[in-house]
Amino acid sequence: MPLAPERELNADVAARTDVYFNRTRQIVERYGDRQVTYAVFLRRPVISAPRLALDFLNRAAAARATAFDVEVTHPEGSWVGAGEPLLYISGAFTKLADLETILLQKTGACCVAAHNAYQMALALPTVGFLAMDARHCAGAEMQEMMAYAASVGSAAAQREGARGFTGNATDGTAHYFGADAGFGTMPHALIGYAGSTVRAAEMFHETFPEQMLTVLVDYFGREITDGLAVCERFPELAAAGQLAMRLDTHGGRFLEGLDPAESYAVLERRAPGAIRRYRSDAELRTLVGTGVSAAAIWRMREALDEAGFPRVKIIASSGFGVDKCRVMADAKAPIDVVGTGSFIPDAWGETYATADIIEYDDVARVKVGREFLLRRNAARARNGAMPS
Repeated sequence: MPLAPERELNADVAARTDVYFNRTRQIVERYGDRQVTYAVFLRRPVISAPRLALDFLNRAAAARATAFDVEVTHPEGSWVGAGEPLLYISGAFTKLADLETILLQKTGACCVAAHNAYQMALALPTVGFLAMDARHCAGAEMQEMMAYAASVGSAAAQREGARGFTGNATDGTAHYFGADAGFGTMPHALIGYAGSTVRAAEMFHETFPEQMLTVLVDYFGREITDGLAVCERFPELAAAGQLAMRLDTHGGRFLEGLDPAESYAVLERRAPGAIRRYRSDAELRTLVGTGVSAAAIWRMREALDEAGFPRVKIIASSGFGVDKCRVMADAKAPIDVVGTGSFIPDAWGETYATADIIEYDDVARVKVGREFLLRRNAARARNGAMPS
């Protein structure tokens, strides 16, 4: 016999939450319930992305036949300063005490990833982004969180004029981007299977003739040679803007035809100011180093244009986080689309959300040092007496 909704939720929460929250709930059940208010916050600036946390609270409230009063202090997609409460959550302590662990899991990482996606989209406002986070996620729940976060950060950037994220790579989370299905054509494995870049492109086009054709061109280390060969094989698609070259050159080698000297020469032709403005070794590598550098993207654009394929698009992938996007913007790299999962936070400690109870039965009380969480309009005495 299936468990009743409350028993099923309680069993799941009990297994996944910190034990001290389970024990707190049992103690409060023994000594008497209180109405409490939690404040949820992060220690760094973020973009508010609370929807998954709110969905969890709504499911928990329904399963426990109760109601939580939730105040969203910063609407979804808005900027939140470090230490500013994102949410105030009020309800019975016995119903809320053991939800904190899972609530925080669904809050912090989403807000930081949304902030990263927002910054990336603003750094390259004329470039479209494709969310390719799934392969880097630790399971389906994280995949859901990161896709949602990218969509929130993207929407915030779009309100400021950026193109933002136009889709993602999986069907299951495509709805966050207003799509019915994910986007993508081929992995490197298909090119290895086909034996040549051109043959892989033919196989894809023969199987999916209505789809735009995006071809990985780095498998054999001949990005320009193989890219132009694909253009010559599909001139109609190239002329119609339905063909794209995806650059994914790994960091151990330069794009075909480039070396340090030639990379500098490309940028001297195309974006000389960027070389004069770089501020760190990491930025210099993004400009003229191995892998998908600004010089590599400019060189690919030059080759396509010189061969008579100006409408063929360039999709760039490989390590496109906030910093790389900013450097590419400074170099005016001619990117049409960025494929990235690098909005996933890399400093995971920055994603830790925290919750503190700030009121017990309408009496303001909070851990010393966290007074900044108290409601600003609360006319209550700090550390008032707890009813017996």
